[in-house]
Amino acid sequence: MAPRITTALVIGGGVAGPVTAMALQQAGIEATVYEAYEGTAAGVGAALGLAPNGLAALDAIGAGDRVRRLGDPMEAIVLQSWNGRRLAEIAGPGTLEPTRLVMRSDLYRALYDEARRRGIRIEHGKRLTAVEEGESAVTARFADGTTATGELLVGADGIRSTVRTLIDPAAPSARYAGLQGFGAVSAEAGLVPDTGGKMVMTFGKRAFFGLQVIGGNAVWFVNLPHPQPLTPSQALARGAGWWLEVLAEACAGDRTPALDLIRRTDPAELLITGPMESMPRVPHWSRGRMVLTGDAAHAPSSSSGQGASLAIESSVELARCLRDLALPGALDRYEELRRPRVERIIRQTGRINSNKAVGPVGRVLRDALMPVGMKLMNQEKLSRPLRYRIDWAEPAA
Repeated sequence: MAPRITTALVIGGGVAGPVTAMALQQAGIEATVYEAYEGTAAGVGAALGLAPNGLAALDAIGAGDRVRRLGDPMEAIVLQSWNGRRLAEIAGPGTLEPTRLVMRSDLYRALYDEARRRGIRIEHGKRLTAVEEGESAVTARFADGTTATGELLVGADGIRSTVRTLIDPAAPSARYAGLQGFGAVSAEAGLVPDTGGKMVMTFGKRAFFGLQVIGGNAVWFVNLPHPQPLTPSQALARGAGWWLEVLAEACAGDRTPALDLIRRTDPAELLITGPMESMPRVPHWSRGRMVLTGDAAHAPSSSSGQGASLAIESSVELARCLRDLALPGALDRYEELRRPRVERIIRQTGRINSNKAVGPVGRVLRDALMPVGMKLMNQEKLSRPLRYRIDWAEPAA
């Protein structure tokens, strides 16, 4: 039997990168994380939902409680129309812990610090430019002229993954959902009705608005239909004040607290999160001694509420397969375990995004049919993605 690997290079230091390195370490594999940016991602990103399945995957590597301390429970999601009419309420099964609403920057910092506490090396300013594969090792070349060698290279470098194009130059790029993301955290929560631990999401006339009141803060976001995708830097070039005016106009006709919150938001506090995107099916997750995880392999739109959770799951599952199997069987088994689940969730999310950007006629049809559709939906099937668990003790083979 071929020997198991003992060293790995992890490209990307966001959410998936530190989780991958910690999971590999637990599997007996020494991993180093290489991050393209010179500094950390402190303060970058808006709020996200960390679902029960994502928390369970962190529990498998002993990091779940570290993250639970960060967020606040999201007991349910309330969907309503622009005029305040309730369309549906989606609550998690009572047997599961609730999804937790966390700031991405807080999640990143906790995982980064935990990886460092465990002795994992994280190197910054290492932008991958090329890879050289040998019979028993792979060498990464970085833009600063340095190199690193290990037995496996893991691409945890996000939706615009360099590793993905090195594995397959014909790999697809991210698909734009037609929506730009914005948000903020307002300390003036007393100005809006308490949401009772629920996330209230409104299908507005011209934008989609979400709000949850947590303690003294109102955490809100807007998904704004926009014909062309703009990166955060491109959007920021237009000025946060300009975008606040656009958001105010888009939400002005809706019976929600959106307009008031937007008008009270300081431009310096507006979070511009960029285009809402998802990955089409990626044909090749691995080649030789390179493999993808997280958004580099499977990025559902943020509408899924599963982006971070799926990335964490895949990082842990990859390590479990590498613990128990030699290459290339470990990578084949990893893809066999993960691909059906993540692609099913990505397809479902595409339908959610289409509901956010409908015209006047589609809006009427959606608001009329959604309450009926939700009542007919199999709740057990709806909650199935949240129940997913990785049994670390179970052999991957």
